[in-house]
Amino acid sequence: MNSVGRGGAIAALALIVGMWISAPAAAQVVAFGASNVSGFGVDPSQNFVSVLQAMLDAKGYRVRVVNAGIYGDTTPQMLARLDADTPAGTRIVILDQTGGPFNDAFHRISPDRAQADMAEITARLKARGIVVIPMSGATLPREDHQADGAHLNVAGHRLIATQLLPQVVAALGPPPK
Repeated sequence: MNSVGRGGAIAALALIVGMWISAPAAAQVVAFGASNVSGFGVDPSQNFVSVLQAMLDAKGYRVRVVNAGIYGDTTPQMLARLDADTPAGTRIVILDQTGGPFNDAFHRISPDRAQADMAEITARLKARGIVVIPMSGATLPREDHQADGAHLNVAGHRLIATQLLPQVVAALGPPPK
């Protein structure tokens, strides 16, 4: 094969591989919330979003689990970024129920406002046909939290991922063959 033929074959192969790598996942799952979603205080590979992604991969699901957690976010901030962080193609949102309202208290945002914001977030997602799966680390035992008592440790993140897995699988249906 001459150098032009070889170069063309390599270019075609690169195009095919690039299309395969960049092909969208069959479904998109977005974890949306504040610091426990972002994985504050743990290695990114050990937060519940990454652990859930690995669990779904192991079960044969071709999904992308996106981490849309921002440390310190309040419920008004979460509401403001909702549409940008849950783009078209999002099928499931794992919604942190405690981080935003917890942060609201530091900013003197009323509990009524926090509750209204969380209700609006849920309603807007459901209106788009997105399945909303609530998530909270607040009910986990103390040993699953970091020393501050608020943020999850590695064991807490693994436990949350384990608890979320059956709900996410049920929402996705069987994995593609």
